[in-house]
Amino acid sequence: MKKLVRDLLRSNWFQQAVGSLAAAFLRLVWRTNRFSFDPPNVYEIVEPQMPAIFAFWHGQHFMSAFVKTKDSHRAKVLISRHRDGEYNAIAVERLGIGTIRGSGDHGSAFHRKGGVGAFKEMVRALEQGYNVALTADVPKRARIAGLGIIMLARESGRPIMPFAMVTSRYWRLNNWDRTTINLPFGRGALVGGEIIMVPPDADAQMMEEARARLEATLNDALVRAYAQVGRPEGTPQGTPQARPQGTPHG
Repeated sequence: MKKLVRDLLRSNWFQQAVGSLAAAFLRLVWRTNRFSFDPPNVYEIVEPQMPAIFAFWHGQHFMSAFVKTKDSHRAKVLISRHRDGEYNAIAVERLGIGTIRGSGDHGSAFHRKGGVGAFKEMVRALEQGYNVALTADVPKRARIAGLGIIMLARESGRPIMPFAMVTSRYWRLNNWDRTTINLPFGRGALVGGEIIMVPPDADAQMMEEARARLEATLNDALVRAYAQVGRPEGTPQGTPQARPQGTPHG
């Protein structure tokens, strides 16, 4: 029985079906939530600085595809090679976003997960005028920014644009990154954080300072975003706000 389930989860037709349904559901969420923007002229600020590196936290990624609002906003997103990543990749491609496969890691698994190749591909994508979106934290250390995204900014010379995108109605899972599944028919908020530049000659101390700033601004953006939709649950990891797995908010 386990083999049948495993084969089903790995089958192309099943992954395509789940990914397509996920994309359709996310479109429904986007169209039925009333989104506010902070700052209100966020796109006027961001567009002149594209291509850029868009950063967000693990578990807050489902609505990130809708940061792209124009066909001229060419974008690619980093997605892991894990089986769950296949569903995500199919969904974002249905939403008009390109994919780069691989993920970061704090240890020796970096090469096995395709981190080196993905890093080079992200640099190339930025050189070709694509925006690149990726999570700032690395499995399984939620809400702790890694140095990989800082290295990408140093290598490419492009700015990091931290943001949080939330909805007032959602399911929050009790997994390592507290995955938030956004729900339709509510309010939404897109909040931008401090834009971070990393000079090409940045040393270890400057890299760490940029990493800490990114972590702080992402936490701040997330708290501000949830406050705008009336939800105090946006407080950073480690606070007593988590609810049991599958508990709905809204």
